[in-house]
This record gives sequence, C-alpha cells and structure tokens, in this order.
Amino acid sequence: MSWQAYVDSSLVGSGHIDKAAIISAAGDSVWATSSGFTLQPAEMKNIVAILAEGGKGPAVDKAFGEGIHIGGERFVAFNIEDRHIYGRQGRTGIIIVKTAQAILVGHYGESVQVGNATQTVEALADYLIKVGY
Repeated sequence: MSWQAYVDSSLVGSGHIDKAAIISAAGDSVWATSSGFTLQPAEMKNIVAILAEGGKGPAVDKAFGEGIHIGGERFVAFNIEDRHIYGRQGRTGIIIVKTAQAILVGHYGESVQVGNATQTVEALADYLIKVGY
C-alpha cells in the first residue's frame, strides 16, 4: 500500500480523522498528506525535536508551555510521551505518533470522540512498526 493510501484509507477513511499526513521520522519530507493539510518545515522539525526527548526536555517543556503548531494552527499539548504527542484546540485536536521510519499526524474534528481518533492513529502506527516501518 502506498503512503497516500494509508492517509486516505486508514486515517481519513476511518471517519475519525479529518486531515492527516505522514512525514519522515527525520522531519525532512512529507510522504503523503490529505488535501489542504500542509505541515511547514519548522513544524516538522519541532515534532521531531519533541519526540526525540522521550517526554522530558526543553522542547517538551516548550510544547507544554507554548503549544505545538501543526498546519499553521496552535494546539495545546496535553500528553507527550516517547512515541506520541496529543494536542487539542477547543473540541478539535491532533494525534502524532512516531514509528521507526515515519511520523503520523492525524487531525480530528469537533464531532469525533478523542479515543476513536487516538485509536485510529495508534493502530496504524502499531501496524507499520510490526511490518518494519
């Protein structure tokens, strides 16, 4: 399956994610994205820096204090651990999960249960890890 197919079918196609992207684990390239969802290079590098700290460090502290920017929007970070970052903006939010070679970024809308959005992105990450990505 292509990276774009993962975005279209496994993430957005689930009905729990309304916008998504898959970027390289290095944060230097976008592998696939849904229409109109653009991550800036600085946003990708910031994601990589936060995830590299394993839940503790200056980038993590900054994310908790100032939020995280994705697609030009600011989200309040409420959970950062070794492989994921969760953020929200009112009733919408983001789920970011890292695999060995990729970082999945999913955005959910107001009508979606946070747990369903989280499960969708985490499950795809688990699958990609299992198959070596």
